[in-house]
Amino acid sequence: MNSKPRFEEIAQILDQLIEEIPEIYLRGLNGGIILSEEILYHPQGKNQDLLIMGQYQVSPLGRMIVLYYGSIYARHRFTPHQALVEALRDLLHHELTHHLERLAGENDLALEDMRQIEDYQASRKEENE
Repeated sequence: MNSKPRFEEIAQILDQLIEEIPEIYLRGLNGGIILSEEILYHPQGKNQDLLIMGQYQVSPLGRMIVLYYGSIYARHRFTPHQALVEALRDLLHHELTHHLERLAGENDLALEDMRQIEDYQASRKEENE
């Protein structure tokens, strides 16, 4: 059995999706788009129930998008191919929007992400009451 089920499928889908993106939107993304093998959990999650699927990162090494295969696989292990394509497209566009907003000096999507975490925390609190 392949130790990385669906890894090659996901990598190929991402390569195709990246090809769909106009070059102008990739400007300044000098660290590229990376598919990491990691599974990453959000620190605000409880019992590893909140996966981080991808991140836009700015560091001294540059600006990059990191997508986490382990997290993607955990969530989409049984997702049919076409639905997986759409989920990956949404994920890639989400992280690319972080990049474009950062270049424009905006942070609307980051604020929306924070609101979603707050909603998650509120729902977890209600479950425990």
